[in-house]
Amino acid sequence: MTKKPMAWIVDSTAFIPDELKNHPDFYSIPLNIHFGEKQFRDGIDLTNDELYENIKNAEEFPKTSQPSAGEFAETFKQIAENYEQAFAVHLSSELSGTLASSMAGADIAEFPVTFVDSLSLSYGVTGLIEKAMEMYEQGVSVEDIKKRLNGMAGKVNNYILMGQLEQLYKGGRMSGVQFFLGSLLKVKPVIQISAEGKLEATDKVRSEKKALQYLVDKVVDGFPSGEGKIHLMQGHVLEQAKLLEQMIHEKLPNLEIVIGDVSSTLAVHAGEGTLAVLWYDE
Repeated sequence: MTKKPMAWIVDSTAFIPDELKNHPDFYSIPLNIHFGEKQFRDGIDLTNDELYENIKNAEEFPKTSQPSAGEFAETFKQIAENYEQAFAVHLSSELSGTLASSMAGADIAEFPVTFVDSLSLSYGVTGLIEKAMEMYEQGVSVEDIKKRLNGMAGKVNNYILMGQLEQLYKGGRMSGVQFFLGSLLKVKPVIQISAEGKLEATDKVRSEKKALQYLVDKVVDGFPSGEGKIHLMQGHVLEQAKLLEQMIHEKLPNLEIVIGDVSSTLAVHAGEGTLAVLWYDE
């Protein structure tokens, strides 16, 4: 049997639009979500709705983990049966061991995989794999594609309005004092993924109205021409996301806005109510 030339791989923290989901050579490898002794594969064993319901009822705060090197190796062996090589983009190595585990798995499987550290999350991963696939279709070499993506990595514009301080606190991402003051003052922290791939608190807002206007202002500042495309990611608050979309379109009617779900793995940390806007500069 003749093998296909290339498989395209991300992990399940990436936003997966229908075009990728239906692509015959695209693979999303699920991370794991743990509720006590129970383990679920992101996007396979647990829907987003089920995740949020489980979080509300769980006695113990859920945790996430990347697949082991052995699990990645098994996946790569299966992919190797049909493909000559693969190209993989993973979430920031500063936030997870997924990239390292995936690289080790490729070595075990003895399968040629080209890796890129996105230094990002969600659409930050998606935008890179889409660019890689586009360049490959244009006949660009794998080596040059990797160089281009390494140059883009860490440069996604992103503003993340965290939904639940409690989940950040329980997940060990903020101190008890920060949690107490934030809850007392009804503060919503604004998080950004830095150019180095780390999560950093960059601002804070004190009401839902101001929070939405904050995101609108950031998008307006980012598109002086009024033309372009952004991804608006939401954590179980679709109506709020649609309201934000409407507010942005009042200022930038020609801007293309794609609304998507925050993946279950990210929702464990970000919490219900999270809103984020992300885009790469053209």
